[in-house]
Amino acid sequence: MEEFHKVRRLPPYVFEQVNRLKASARSHGADIIDLGMGNPDLPTPKAIVDKLCEVVRDPRTHRYSSSRGIPGLRRAQANYYQRRFGVKLNPDTQVVATLGSKEGFANMAQAITAPGDVILCPNPTYPIHAFGFIMSGGVIRSLQVEPDDGFIPAVERGIRHSIPKPLALILNYPSNPTALVASLDFYKDVVAFAKKNDIIILSDLAYSEIYFDGNPPPSVLQVPGAMDVCVEFTSMSKTFSMPGWRMGFAVGNERLISALTRVKSYLDYGAFTPIQVAAAHALNGDGADIEEVRDVYHKRRDVMVDSFGRAGWTIPAPAASMFAWAPIPEPFRHLGSLEFSKLLIEHADVAVAPGVGFGEHGDDYVRVALVENEHRIRQAARNIKKFLATTAKQPNNVVPLAAHR
Repeated sequence: MEEFHKVRRLPPYVFEQVNRLKASARSHGADIIDLGMGNPDLPTPKAIVDKLCEVVRDPRTHRYSSSRGIPGLRRAQANYYQRRFGVKLNPDTQVVATLGSKEGFANMAQAITAPGDVILCPNPTYPIHAFGFIMSGGVIRSLQVEPDDGFIPAVERGIRHSIPKPLALILNYPSNPTALVASLDFYKDVVAFAKKNDIIILSDLAYSEIYFDGNPPPSVLQVPGAMDVCVEFTSMSKTFSMPGWRMGFAVGNERLISALTRVKSYLDYGAFTPIQVAAAHALNGDGADIEEVRDVYHKRRDVMVDSFGRAGWTIPAPAASMFAWAPIPEPFRHLGSLEFSKLLIEHADVAVAPGVGFGEHGDDYVRVALVENEHRIRQAARNIKKFLATTAKQPNNVVPLAAHR
């Protein structure tokens, strides 16, 4: 049977190939150290869980909730932005709760995209940034850029060579997967450019609180006038170790937030009310939980960079996020990221995410997630050291076991 139109527009899910190989290895008794999926292993802080348990005992909270978020939650997010970024938000018109930032991004795409609309999107990037718009009928123009002096010229070329003129520009700093961080001066230049060219900015700030070198990543909404053209998406998944709770936010331009809110009103009733109350409790806290999570990832980052380096795989230390963007060792680079990722599972019992899953310009890299404890990260380094020592001299002779099956 022929595939449906929207399904045909989606490429094979690269990560699924790695997941199948990982599951097969485990079924045969392998102890796979999983540094692939960005799935936090830390428990949600006890005070947040306790608040959930307290509220869930009230049967009145078991009814349908509010699609755009209960008032107390939207106020908590507005207060967080005021404290953290000095940005004033109206919780009634400039804040909407989402079922994680991924859902918010996809539904914003549905809300604003007409068939054929062009979206400027970094490559590599988190898949929903591109495919949320592709599923909504949009067209992606990829930008192989970093948040530096080359960014604006690249966007200018994207506009010049796009028909129709691009509707929106995607930003994601700290970046998933590259871990690159943008400065406030960078955001000032991008906002000025977007206003001049009448382009919407959609900023994914999911990793704003996972930073390591003393400089908190800024919000694009700190730029004066940014509210005229910007919406920003955040998530509680990493900040508070709440990935399964599915709680995020979109904040910013009232017209865009209104469009997203209207679309959501047709699609969902919002998160379970006790989850929203517990999320508000977390946001209204003193920040100690955030610092504790940040400290764990910082220590894991240092252990990963040090132990992998001593194993023979030099990985640049990420300044932020829970990921390292690791160049494939030179002897294996010709294989591409998917085949190299398969080799690591089969010969080192280590899973990583192939860079090509984030865009074709990521194929010389793999993403390493800091989602195992320090002992397991060191074990992964020992496994990789053995793998490199036995295969680096003749990588062409190393064939993924799947090829023999």
